[in-house]
Amino acid sequence: MERRLTGPKPALAMPPGATDTQMHVYLDGFPAQPGGPPLPRGRAGIAEYRQVMGWLGIERVVVTQGNAHQFDNGNLLAALRALGPVARGVAVVTGTTSEAELQRLHAAGVRGARIMDLPGGAAGLSRLAEVNARIRGTGWVMAVQFDGSHILDHLPLLEAIEGRFILDHHGKFFCGVTPDDPRVAAVRRLVDRGNCWFKLAGCYESSLGGPPRYEDVGAVARTIVAHAPERVIWGTNWPHNQATSAADYPDDGALLDLLLDWAPSAADRRRILVDNPGELFWA
Repeated sequence: MERRLTGPKPALAMPPGATDTQMHVYLDGFPAQPGGPPLPRGRAGIAEYRQVMGWLGIERVVVTQGNAHQFDNGNLLAALRALGPVARGVAVVTGTTSEAELQRLHAAGVRGARIMDLPGGAAGLSRLAEVNARIRGTGWVMAVQFDGSHILDHLPLLEAIEGRFILDHHGKFFCGVTPDDPRVAAVRRLVDRGNCWFKLAGCYESSLGGPPRYEDVGAVARTIVAHAPERVIWGTNWPHNQATSAADYPDDGALLDLLLDWAPSAADRRRILVDNPGELFWA
């Protein structure tokens, strides 16, 4: 598995401080844990990701705990040490995580907790309330990922969240939705509450339309950006774990350039790429 780590310069010129809020990294010495998927094929370490940063113009990064490592945050902490002050982390914790461990994670640069309610996820929606209660007072954000097809069923749980949270991966509407769908209206209402952000990352994972424009996902992205650009963030979803060969590996430059369509205003793109992630992870 050889990943494309560089290429033609994207049409979108990144503003200073541009931030990738969704990526994973896999370092040597940290094996996959029981309950999760295997490690991705090929090299997906710090050196490889730094090439992508240079190619796209990324200056800051949020490393998200990969499903392969489940509840063992060791790989994440090693990555944060290697990347330094330009990096923040999203870890996996539970309601029984000790105060000392939370402090250790925070000191290392962790600023979020992951809820992943899809196959292979470590902490699902059934743990959301306990995780929310456990991180109260830390200032962390929760990154919440589930099949958005069922978001109406989950609204009471999401509306009860105390503190800030992110709807991951375009809401991940596997069923396919249009901007006038009640489920998209539910996203707008959550965003309007003031503590919910919407992440543009991994459009290929839920798009029924497919490349190069992923128009179904893009239509919803444009709707949310137009509605509340101050509540939107962006990520690469590197190293694109679902890709199993070079032939089906996404073009990171082309994916970045989709922002020119989804967020046509340069001011809005600066919010999405710089200001909003700064507020969530560096404030």
